[in-house]
Amino acid sequence: MFDSIDDWLIIAVVAGVLFYGSSKIPQLAHSLGRSVGEFKRGRLEVDREIQADKAAASPGAAPPPH
Repeated sequence: MFDSIDDWLIIAVVAGVLFYGSSKIPQLAHSLGRSVGEFKRGRLEVDREIQADKAAASPGAAPPPH
């Protein structure tokens, strides 16, 4: 009956409306969007640090830009 992700998404939206009310859904979506943005920024920062460490560890490499 609930084989696809679309079915579960519909159930999650209906449950959200029942638990939080329709007025809280935009606030929850905004908070979720901000959280995803923070996660992406953190991931990019970690990726930059890893690249800088790799560049510093390789022999004869130029120092990473600041």
